[in-house]
Amino acid sequence: MNNTPTATVEAHPADEKPAVKPAPATKRSSATKRVAVKKAVRKSVTSTKVKKDAPKAAKKAKPAKQKVSPPISTKTAKPKKPKLVRDSFTMPEQEYALLGQVKKACHAAGIDIKKSELLRIGVVQLAAMDLKKLKAAQAALTPLKAGRPKKSK
Repeated sequence: MNNTPTATVEAHPADEKPAVKPAPATKRSSATKRVAVKKAVRKSVTSTKVKKDAPKAAKKAKPAKQKVSPPISTKTAKPKKPKLVRDSFTMPEQEYALLGQVKKACHAAGIDIKKSELLRIGVVQLAAMDLKKLKAAQAALTPLKAGRPKKSK
């Protein structure tokens, strides 16, 4: 592709004459308009030449840089936090009160614990439990209806 400037200038759609015919003008004013249009075209052509040539000159002027690999990080990677899941469940008031009593007993012993932590400990203990013992514990529970309890008035 030639980098030499060309003398031809393509007309832009914005430079075209409007569809509405202007009022008749004297020859002198139309001649000055043509001169003004030619000057505007010359300026736009020279400004585009400068814009096109400027990046090339800037690219040539920059010295070649060697790629440097990033330094190896000495920081240990943080372990990812486990994704938390929210769920709801229903339990009898007596068992819920028992959960509160265990929590109070822990606080009295100097152990700061939450109800959710107590439930998580219970799940871990159930997972470690023998299936026969788990079945016996399930049989000791009072059966509950599935779903949410009805609101009392």
